[in-house]
Amino acid sequence: MTPATPAQAYPTSSRVLLGIFFMCLASTLFPVMNGLVQILSERFPSIEIVWARTISHLLFVLVLFVPKFGFGIVRTTRPKLQIGRSLCLMASTLCFFHGVKYLPLAKAASISFISPFLVALLSWPLLREHVSRQRLIAVMVGFLGVLIVVQPGTEVFQWASVYILASASFYAIYQIFTRKVAGHDRPETSAVYSALVGTVVLSFLVPSVWTMPDNWTDIGLLFSLGVLGGLGHYCVARAMTYAPANIVSPFSYWQMIGSVTVGYLITNKWPEATTWLGATVIISAGLYIGYRETRERSKPVTAVSV
Repeated sequence: MTPATPAQAYPTSSRVLLGIFFMCLASTLFPVMNGLVQILSERFPSIEIVWARTISHLLFVLVLFVPKFGFGIVRTTRPKLQIGRSLCLMASTLCFFHGVKYLPLAKAASISFISPFLVALLSWPLLREHVSRQRLIAVMVGFLGVLIVVQPGTEVFQWASVYILASASFYAIYQIFTRKVAGHDRPETSAVYSALVGTVVLSFLVPSVWTMPDNWTDIGLLFSLGVLGGLGHYCVARAMTYAPANIVSPFSYWQMIGSVTVGYLITNKWPEATTWLGATVIISAGLYIGYRETRERSKPVTAVSV
C-alpha cells in the first residue's frame, strides 16, 4: 500500500496556466453530464440520478487510483474538510439536477455562474485572501447579471431558478473547502472524497424513490454520469492545487459554450436574449476578477493558512 505523501510534497503552486487548463477541461465535461441528466430526469427521480452519479463516480475513481496508490488514497489529513466537501457537493448536485429538470441548460448554467462570485466573497474570511474594492464591484455586477437571467417578479420567472442558486451556493463552499485541502491532501484523495460521503448518505435515501431502469441504455447513461463527474471534479481539484480559487474559478464560464451546444442538441432551441445578456454580464465581471487578481499576484503562491 502506498503511504500518503506529506503535505509538503503537494505545495500550492503558482502554475496558474495549468490550473486554468484543468478548470476548462472540467467545464467541458460538466455540460455533457448535465445534458444526460436532463434526458434521464424525464424517467427517474433526482435522488436516484444523483445516487447513480455519486456511486459511479466513487467506483470510477477507486478503480483509477487504488492500483497506483492503494487504499491509503482515503487517508486524509483534513477529514472534517473532506467530509464537508463531499456533503456540499452532494447538496449542490441534488439542487442542480432537480432544477435542470425544468430549465434550459444554458439558463441553468448562467445562473450557476454566480458561484465564482460567492467564492470571491468567501475567500477573505475562509482563505485569508485579500478582497479588493474592484472585486466587490465585479461581484455586484455579477449579481446584476443573474437578475437579468432570472428576472424575478416577472411572468417568465421560474422557481426552479432558486434550486440553481442554492446549488451555486453549495458549490462555492465546496470550492473553498477544495482549496483549503489542496495543500495538504493529494488531488486523488480529494477526488475520492468528492463522492464518498454523498454515496453513503444517498444509499440510505434512494430505496424510497427507486425506479427500476427498463434497459441497459438507461443503466449505462446513469452510471456514465459518475465517470464524467469524477473526471470533472478531479480536474477541479487539480486546478485548485495549481492556482488560487479566485483566479481559476471564473474559467468555469467555459461551461456556457458546452451548455448552449448540448441544450440545442436536446431541444433544438437557442437560449433567449435575456439569457445571453445576463451570461455576458456575469462572464465579463468574472473575467475581470480573474484579470485583476492575476495582475496583483506577483509572488509565488504558498500553502493556504487554515
